[in-house]
Amino acid sequence: MSDDSSGRKNLRMPDDDQLFGVVTEHLGGNHVRVRCQDGKERLGRIPGRMKYRTWINEDDVVIIEPWDWQDEKGNIEWRYDEQDAEQLRREGHID
Repeated sequence: MSDDSSGRKNLRMPDDDQLFGVVTEHLGGNHVRVRCQDGKERLGRIPGRMKYRTWINEDDVVIIEPWDWQDEKGNIEWRYDEQDAEQLRREGHID
């Protein structure tokens, strides 16, 4: 991927066991419902290290890491800000 001068940033990408997702619902506490890029809905858990520093809202683009032992749940690993999410949409990583 070439880095042109259009203000494009090198954004964090999901690891092998992580997926892009879009938060569809805030369930209260530290849980959100996430529509993942593989088409599945998962219950996302916001880890303590993010809970107070990173506010997560509906329609936010996140990286979720599904649990090995329970695929329908996962940890939220990263949240993109509005500009970064737009760039991901432009580049076709998420729809």
